[in-house]
Amino acid sequence: MKKKFPAVLMILLVLSLGTISAAYLLHGQNEQLTNVLFISSSVLIFICIIYTIFYSRNSMRHISKMNKHLESSAAEFMNSLPAPVAVIDEQKQFVWYNQIFAEKIGLGQDVYGHDFEGFVKIDIDSLISNGTALCPVNGCIYDVTAEKFDKNDMSFLVLYFHDDTGYYAVKKSMDESHPNVVVITIDNYDDIMQNAKESEKAQTSVETEKLIENFMSKTNGFIKKTSPNTFFAILENRHLKSIIDGKFKILDAARNIKIAGKYPLTFSIGVGQGASSLAESENIARQCLDMALGRGGDQAVIKTENGYRFFGGVSKGVEKRSRSKTRIIANAMQDLIMHSERIFIMGHRFGDLDSVGAACGLAGALRLMGKEAYVAVDRSKNLATNLIDAVDDETKCGLFLTPYDAEEMIGTNDMLIVVDTHNKDFLESHELYEKAHSVVVIDHHRKTVNFIDDAVIFHHEPYASSASEMVTEIIQYFNYSGDEKLQNCFADALLAGIMLDTKNFVMRTGVRTFEAAAYLKKVGADTVAVKLLFSNSIDSYRRKTQIVASAKIHNNCAIAAADFRSDDIRVVAPQAADELLGISDVDASFVIYRTPNTVNISARSLGAVNVQVIMEQLGGGGHQTMAATQLEGVTVEEAVKSLIFAIDECAKNNI
Repeated sequence: MKKKFPAVLMILLVLSLGTISAAYLLHGQNEQLTNVLFISSSVLIFICIIYTIFYSRNSMRHISKMNKHLESSAAEFMNSLPAPVAVIDEQKQFVWYNQIFAEKIGLGQDVYGHDFEGFVKIDIDSLISNGTALCPVNGCIYDVTAEKFDKNDMSFLVLYFHDDTGYYAVKKSMDESHPNVVVITIDNYDDIMQNAKESEKAQTSVETEKLIENFMSKTNGFIKKTSPNTFFAILENRHLKSIIDGKFKILDAARNIKIAGKYPLTFSIGVGQGASSLAESENIARQCLDMALGRGGDQAVIKTENGYRFFGGVSKGVEKRSRSKTRIIANAMQDLIMHSERIFIMGHRFGDLDSVGAACGLAGALRLMGKEAYVAVDRSKNLATNLIDAVDDETKCGLFLTPYDAEEMIGTNDMLIVVDTHNKDFLESHELYEKAHSVVVIDHHRKTVNFIDDAVIFHHEPYASSASEMVTEIIQYFNYSGDEKLQNCFADALLAGIMLDTKNFVMRTGVRTFEAAAYLKKVGADTVAVKLLFSNSIDSYRRKTQIVASAKIHNNCAIAAADFRSDDIRVVAPQAADELLGISDVDASFVIYRTPNTVNISARSLGAVNVQVIMEQLGGGGHQTMAATQLEGVTVEEAVKSLIFAIDECAKNNI
């Protein structure tokens, strides 16, 4: 019809025009013929009009039939798809869906006109922006995609549901069966066993292996003993998850095993979860084990995307009696020192007697070796200025530098020694650390996440009482050129550091602590001079007693908030926390005080409460008996509420 329509119409139009032209030419000559021609042309034009109308109607009817046929075919095709399909309008309401959608998703319900988001839990806006979305419905998991189309000024959304239930079932099975390496070690095994009888060693070994076998019996994994105190296990995710949910109960069970009836065993556990291969899992497990040992042992550590998760850690660290590691560290340090041009030493921000004392004692020993050594300190932000002044007055050798001067001086052949901290965020000068090409760390604090990971030597001993004790042990193994001994002021500085962190040899003291103190006394430390370093003014004493008097008891914890500011608040607050431990039925003390930019919490305990774990919940850290944290953007009242919540959480978890 499309080909005939133009030819016929053209013939009719030509005849009409020819008739009209002939009529005009004969007009006035033959009136009768002219009338006939005009009538004929009118008839032809009328036929053209009728023909055009008739054709147009047939054409429109044909197009309409084609559209209906196409719509019917599309609907029939979509209805026969083996996957659920639905169409929703701009109001997110159902306007059409196929049979399989009604069966699998609608479950026989009539959902025409129903709200889509109320029936199927999918956010349409999120689906459109992301292009796809997961939709769990009636025990199945669908991958939903959307296609938008417009018609007659209306918008529709066609939703296709692809059944991925089988895929996710396989993925879940694969995830649950993914193997993980777990490393278990017995803390201080050699030190504990060295004086035990053979029968006691055998009994302990049997009990330990039986405990680990019971631990593994609830899984389908296996465990291998690689040394007298180390076990390697392979566990699937499904079983590891239940162990994590149970918070590693094996840690509590291990403490019930006692050598000779009095020395309890403790485990440290490193978990290599989330690795793509067994080799990577082993590497992560070893890192976690190092973290557990660096925090004092008796705990399990898991590495996550956001850092580390810790379980346990309720026991006190057991002192290592062997000094073989210290001797090896001292020899390695001496080699580095002798090959360095200058040595710079620094501690943590707001340095105390332990930080400054360890730095001074080490600098004094290095100068005896003929090396050029400096201590970088910011006197305006230091809690041991009286010690700095005493050493300066006695030595008069320009030992102390500002952090800025040290940053300007340090070169490629120089070495930096960091004492009394291993956390990058707490360094006296982060810029000095960044400029140093060779770094050595000496610290006794429990290991934190943001530790210095590029140190040439990382001497970390969480069992030591103080950094000053560790430095005292190290300098005994140095080889000095002459017969000179350590100057008295340096010995006093080291002894002051030990006395500060042990609370005058009451807290965290071991055999090696008293051996270090005896050595310092031997080389000339004056206990009276050291005692004077701890003296306060009468005004400081009044402020300390004011803080103590304001304390309140919560869950066997003394909490005091200092609502005043003073230049010596950083000295007074920790002293007040120590004083609060003398109150009956107080297991831990917390003093909250404000400095210009932060709210600070100083925490102390006698060992019954692990204040390190409490402070870690608030972003800080430290030791089981001595810790602290800094809070930004909060008031003192808000800090008190956060502290009480952290105390209650730890009490709930028996920490």
